[in-house]
Amino acid sequence: MAHRIRIPVVVKLFIRIQVISEMAEECCAKMSVEDSSADQINGSSASNEAVAKLDELSLDQTGDAAKKKKKKNKSQKKKELPKQTDPPSVPVADLFPSGEFPEGEIQQYKDDNLWRTTSEEKRELERLEKPIYNSVRQAAEVHRQVRAYIKRILKPGILMTDLCETLEDTVRKLISENGLQAGIAFPTGCSLNWVAAHWTPNGGDNTVLQYDDVMKLDFGTHIDGHIVDCAFTVAFNPMFDPLLEASREATNTGIKEAGIDVRLCDVGAAIQEVMESYEVVINGKVFQVKSIRNLNGHSIGPYQIHAGKSVPIVKGGEQTKMEEGEFYAIETFGSTGKGFVREDLECSHYMKNFDVGHVSLRLPRAKQLLATINKNFSTLAFCRRYLDRLGETKYLMALKNLCDAGIVQPYPPLCDVKGSYVSQFEHTILLRPTCKEVVSRGDDY
Repeated sequence: MAHRIRIPVVVKLFIRIQVISEMAEECCAKMSVEDSSADQINGSSASNEAVAKLDELSLDQTGDAAKKKKKKNKSQKKKELPKQTDPPSVPVADLFPSGEFPEGEIQQYKDDNLWRTTSEEKRELERLEKPIYNSVRQAAEVHRQVRAYIKRILKPGILMTDLCETLEDTVRKLISENGLQAGIAFPTGCSLNWVAAHWTPNGGDNTVLQYDDVMKLDFGTHIDGHIVDCAFTVAFNPMFDPLLEASREATNTGIKEAGIDVRLCDVGAAIQEVMESYEVVINGKVFQVKSIRNLNGHSIGPYQIHAGKSVPIVKGGEQTKMEEGEFYAIETFGSTGKGFVREDLECSHYMKNFDVGHVSLRLPRAKQLLATINKNFSTLAFCRRYLDRLGETKYLMALKNLCDAGIVQPYPPLCDVKGSYVSQFEHTILLRPTCKEVVSRGDDY
């Protein structure tokens, strides 16, 4: 039989405490492992959430940045639309990126032509002619901007040559001069006092504009040969205001009376009635304003400033009627003189005859000059300064030879009696199928 050993109570308690402490340490170790793994899981999920939030923020920021860029681009686009400078130098085509140019003043037809306003057939005809209308409107917008600038710089003491060259250079810039496709339609007329038309300074002319001068500023622009012929009068001395008003109102009357199937003589009678209702007091003497009876408005064709029909400014003219689709220059001249002009002074204006055929020339210099004219002007009017600008020299004999041969027509200045004063206003109108458009109308006149 085995012997049983008795263990004291204190030792038993000690052993139990050791076992409990070991179990406690194992539990703590397990718990620490679980906690660490949980922390790792929580940490990774937290980091994922943080990354997601950062992504969202970055997306929001990039979205905001994109929106800001779009806004900036839009504002830049708005800012990028060019504005006209002073002095004008930006081509008018750049100011209208759509390619659509401003319509002129619209006047409705009267009486028997009222039906045209609502006619679908006539509207369709206009749609077909839209490219031509747009070309002439572009030329008209150039004219408006150039004359607005010239009016700002005009003052007594300016050299007439400088005035003309400034005006013409501005036209060249604004119309984007391009050979015979776009440019100046005829020389700048700046006729003074009793000179009614067709005067521009030749090279070396030192004429200066004076305070008491009455100057007719008549210049033209064209796109693809579609000409805008428009003129106004400048007088610094308010004494001449009634004279200017007479021709301005007479021109407006002519425009109002013009229309499809209207007789040219009826337009002339209406113009004369208004013109000669005015009086002007010059240096204490009263003058009745007279219409110059041998000056007229005229129809305009492509590359043809005078296309065959004349619009009188006195009664008793032609019975011919105006027709649909025609362009007209309605211009009036009011004078304190005899009301009749004659050719006088040195010639500056020339123009190749529109219908001239082949003419044999003997002088080689004349042939050379004709080639220059054909290339640069064709049947548009020109002046000696334009030939000088192209580098032509010693051309007067050759030019005379072309005139004598009937190829080129000279247009000397047209003058009333010396000491008198003449004023002029002019607009280009288009007799559209549905209405009448004053293409050169502006805020000024």
